[in-house]
Amino acid sequence: METTGLILKGIGGFYYVQSGDTVYECKARGVFRKNDITPLPGDSVRLLLEENQSPLIAEILPRKNSLVRPPMANLDQLVLVAATCHPTPSTLVIDKIIAAAEDKGIAPVLVISKIDLEQAQWLREIYEPIGFPVISVSSETGEGVERVKALLPGKITAFTGNSGVGKSTLLNRIDARFRLETGEISRKLGRGRHTTRQVELLPLEGGGYVADTPGFSAIQMERYDVVRKEQLPYCFREFEPYLGECRFPSCSHTCEKGCAVLEAVREGKISRSRHESYAALYQEVKDLKEWKK
Repeated sequence: METTGLILKGIGGFYYVQSGDTVYECKARGVFRKNDITPLPGDSVRLLLEENQSPLIAEILPRKNSLVRPPMANLDQLVLVAATCHPTPSTLVIDKIIAAAEDKGIAPVLVISKIDLEQAQWLREIYEPIGFPVISVSSETGEGVERVKALLPGKITAFTGNSGVGKSTLLNRIDARFRLETGEISRKLGRGRHTTRQVELLPLEGGGYVADTPGFSAIQMERYDVVRKEQLPYCFREFEPYLGECRFPSCSHTCEKGCAVLEAVREGKISRSRHESYAALYQEVKDLKEWKK
């Protein structure tokens, strides 16, 4: 007997696959490991259900996208949670995650958390003009939570961000059934403890799934999804009106004379912060060989 289902999570070589109202504990065929393919939460799969045998993942159906961090497939949205303080937000981290989402065709959403502690209007001023949804929330007061919740039905959404920004707390506010473990901020280190240890898709009452994902530090961001240098300018959507208008066809948009993107930065049409992130990411990938990615 065969059926199809959705991988909710994987732990220790076992995968938990929802098919209808049933969640099956499954193993995956050895051919996946042989071909260096890892089944991911969000994967649609074909299951073999044989009598007196454990359910087996026989096939991973075609993916529309996948990410290394968080390790997921078939995402519709990536909600990036950045705290106003504790930990202090990094625009480079924000822009690296947004670029990875844009490269994969995943809709990015920026959630600014902990607004009960401090406001971060400067973040809104950078990202709202670009066209991303930007939502300010307080999990303490509930402000903004319903706006985030309204974006979720019928979609597969991952919540990501630095450790300690309040992803799990926000998701508990969205749906109390989740009962996700939350952690305190280390005042000495200025970052949170990792309370989420693996990616798990959680079903929403209105349809769709959300995933809380393990937090990361700035060092761990080095392992985030790499965007090829040829694609990087297109992952900064505000650059697009100026691409192709530069003096030199091979313009890197970092330092060249006659660069239309740099001119737009000087004129205030492109945020200087966003361009600085682009230039830093370009330096990371400009000499990277394809096999190293």
